Amino acid sequence: MARERNGHPRVAIVRGLRTPFVKAGSVFSGLTALDLGKAVVQELVQRADIDPNEINQVVFGQVIPTLTAPSIAREVVIAAGLPRKIEAFTVARACATSIQSMTTAANAIAVGEAEVIIAGGTESMSDAPIFTSRPLAHALVASSKAKSLPEKLKPFQKLQGKDLLPVPPAIAEYSTGMTMGESAEKMAKENGISREEQDRIAYASHQNAARAWQEGRFDSEVMHVVIPPRYEDVAAKDNIVRGDTSLDALGQLKPVFDRKYGSITAGNASPLTDGAAALLLMSEEKARALGYEPIGYLRAHAYAATDPGDQLLQGPAYAVPVALKRAGMTLADIDLVEMHEAFAAQVASNIQALASPAFAKKAGWSSPVGEVDRERVNVNGGSIALGHPFGATGARIVTQALHELKRRNKNTVLCTVCAAGGLGAAVILERA
Repeated sequence: MARERNGHPRVAIVRGLRTPFVKAGSVFSGLTALDLGKAVVQELVQRADIDPNEINQVVFGQVIPTLTAPSIAREVVIAAGLPRKIEAFTVARACATSIQSMTTAANAIAVGEAEVIIAGGTESMSDAPIFTSRPLAHALVASSKAKSLPEKLKPFQKLQGKDLLPVPPAIAEYSTGMTMGESAEKMAKENGISREEQDRIAYASHQNAARAWQEGRFDSEVMHVVIPPRYEDVAAKDNIVRGDTSLDALGQLKPVFDRKYGSITAGNASPLTDGAAALLLMSEEKARALGYEPIGYLRAHAYAATDPGDQLLQGPAYAVPVALKRAGMTLADIDLVEMHEAFAAQVASNIQALASPAFAKKAGWSSPVGEVDRERVNVNGGSIALGHPFGATGARIVTQALHELKRRNKNTVLCTVCAAGGLGAAVILERA
């Protein structure tokens, strides 16, 4: 008999899958976010051996939008060849986007709006949109309305040279004017996070990820992608993992955001990445009716926000205690922790905050959340080593976490992600 949680049926994560995560501009440079999303959804459906007509909905996300296919979720349904009756919608919560797609899907299942949903996200930083300046855009519109050649050329006569330069997607916070890297540098300094500690986190990420690949832990989680147009090359593994790196090598890298006094380098930060990931969710009852053994269940989740001008990437420290409370658990009850590694400084800052009486007082809590055992954090590597396709990271973390719980015969995992805008997400998953 299916169990209920808070009066609603439990939501089962039946399968999870991702493409290899690869450095932007490398093997997926000729693919779009839609191509990657299509590939992972098609493969997930095939591996799960599910009748596509059983799927009620697709919830998919993307952070840097594809201008030619802005409704990425619906386009994934159509491109993947799924029944066109399947309704879909697109979500975005910066780096926590596919956590958002998963919890949105779970909520729909919990209240009976659907029984089977595919949730996930995709990102191609190789195919990021390039915009024109506003003066050039206005000139182009005015020119398109003119009838004669002189009239068509006239709007461009007032443009300056700088107006003709391409404009990449914004990387700075609109509210603060600071990039995420600059904000992470600020956190490192204010929280006393040393360069040595950051490099140790990055080193552990690469070592753990390299070991996971070597021992075959990712074999069932990562699909192979055949690369067009010749379809002769196959991407089978992440290409960012550096098992041969060392603390000495990481220590030689120069700071990026504050070249004189900074501590954040290309080695202790996540790189720009292409990739996609997806999850198959069902009500527990439906999963049993279809004969599936879920890889896990969603026990609780929470989102939180903090002032982006203060500690931009400290959102997890605010979301985690809410998720724990909703789950009826404490941090000591958690077997494993998966924390998105936007920057090693952010990981260290959030772990520090969860154990800090001073932070607890600042947050209005009666006591700290608790100490996080570093040996149980990102045991198969994190975003620094594996990469960070913004829209796909959350689904990668969930799949990776649940497979590791089974491998270790453990029961609970806390997954948490920081996101732009001072946002944070926390999810508690269980096996039984």
